[in-house]
Amino acid sequence: MNFTRWSARLPGTQRRAAARTDTALSPDRRADGSVPAARAEQLTDEAPPAPDVPAVDELPVRDVLDRVPALVALLHGPEHRLAYVNDAYVAAFGRRDLGARARDALPELDEPGLFPLLDQVQRSGRPRTLKSRKAPDGRSYTFTCTPVTDTDAGTDDGRGGRDGRGVLVFATDVTDHAEAAGRLRASERSQRETAVTLQRSLLPQKLEEPDDLRVAATYHPGGTEAAVGGDWYDVITLGGGRTALVIGDVMGRGVRAAAVMGQLRTAVRAYARLDLPPHEVLQLLDGLAAEIDANQIATCVYAIHDPNEGRLVYASAGHLPILVRDENGTVRRADEPTGPPLGTGGWIHASGSIALPPGATAVLYTDGLVERRDEDLDEGIAALEHALSGAVGTPQVVCDRLIRSAGVTPAHDDDVAVLVLQHPARRGAEAELFRNAALELLGGVEAAPRARAFASGVLTSWRFPADLHDLGVLATSELVANSLQHGTPPMRLRLRRTDRRLIIEVTDGDDHLPRRRRAEPGDESGRGIAIVATIASNWGSRRTPGGGKAVWCEFVLHKP
Repeated sequence: MNFTRWSARLPGTQRRAAARTDTALSPDRRADGSVPAARAEQLTDEAPPAPDVPAVDELPVRDVLDRVPALVALLHGPEHRLAYVNDAYVAAFGRRDLGARARDALPELDEPGLFPLLDQVQRSGRPRTLKSRKAPDGRSYTFTCTPVTDTDAGTDDGRGGRDGRGVLVFATDVTDHAEAAGRLRASERSQRETAVTLQRSLLPQKLEEPDDLRVAATYHPGGTEAAVGGDWYDVITLGGGRTALVIGDVMGRGVRAAAVMGQLRTAVRAYARLDLPPHEVLQLLDGLAAEIDANQIATCVYAIHDPNEGRLVYASAGHLPILVRDENGTVRRADEPTGPPLGTGGWIHASGSIALPPGATAVLYTDGLVERRDEDLDEGIAALEHALSGAVGTPQVVCDRLIRSAGVTPAHDDDVAVLVLQHPARRGAEAELFRNAALELLGGVEAAPRARAFASGVLTSWRFPADLHDLGVLATSELVANSLQHGTPPMRLRLRRTDRRLIIEVTDGDDHLPRRRRAEPGDESGRGIAIVATIASNWGSRRTPGGGKAVWCEFVLHKP
């Protein structure tokens, strides 16, 4: 076959290579100022003439194609009949019958998906490339299909004859590159799996279950193209019926962000045991975040639920607002205050509050749930509010619904953490298991016998067994006596029962927190708290907003 009749529209790389070859071989370029000046001065008319090097147009095309290491096949006509294959192609796939249709003569091109591409190239007159496709011989090739024109051929005869149009298939072996890329992807996948495993191991394996709240949480790592981030959440029972809820997001990605997240989560649990107000917890976290890594910042919101108040008291360090849906479906955002992220320093955080009445649902979340590159953040929060307004069911159902409404998939480009809590509206028999009773402690020492009589009557009406009744009255007596001796008015006794425990709490106006100590045989005081700590399942104390303190103890109920 005469290859000089075929004119190929080579892709950019081949055109540039041909241009460089033409420049290097053209005799008229050798003396056209391309020789350095120092050497040019030494040249004379007696210099030997340049050797006669053939131009590119004079090179025998077939000899060139037969010697290139890439696989080359030439097809012509609408049926893509085989006109030529080079030696490299024959070595890879064996001899082929010239003149046969490509589908019959070159079946190895079917698996990489080249046959539809041949038609596209012939119709459009533009080259097309398929990168790193595996062929039946197990090796990977990059296929370039280039349109060519036979200038001596006529038009299409309507019977599959040559119409002057063809396709040059050029296949480069890229097996080594494909295998290296595969090893790199496997390494990246392994590193990501390590980070995800670390991230999940640092998150709570099982959420604590408060008496007065129902909670659920979910975490979705970013897609395969994104390294895992530092999203986290936690639920911490504080005792006395109160619950701390926290969610945060460490800026950055990878193992480092997950490790910083783990340190902050551990610190939050430690600070929570101090039973501090939310803004004081964030103040401590702010200093710790700067010590861990001065270049690492994190957002966080820390909230406390007190069933006696029916509110969430919270503080936010640059985090997104809490959303609360009431029983009627109305959604509200938690207002300010919101301070800068943790680790920035120099800011005094403050606490705010939002009502969480019976039947309400609150949602804490990270920015991956609402932030999108093509829309404003407020639009994402508004969309979440709309989804929450119609979300009913258990906290886990609400979690799943919010995730679906936000379009979070395994390929999502950012980590997502969601924490949902509900304050159930209890009715009927269930409501009998949740009771409250309170007494203002007025007067002097005579308040103690009134408190004991009040506690005895309440515990009897709640139908507690005799042993628990007696322990409750004794604990009430000791806590009230301690408050009368060391506290200041106003004083108040509060009894609360849940389906799991009895809680006794005494508040007064003095902010000095009691501590358990060993009383010597001759001491006339110092035994009250020790007695309470001995008979109760748990006890503790905390400062109350506006001054004063609360001392509490609780007894775990044995279910029948």
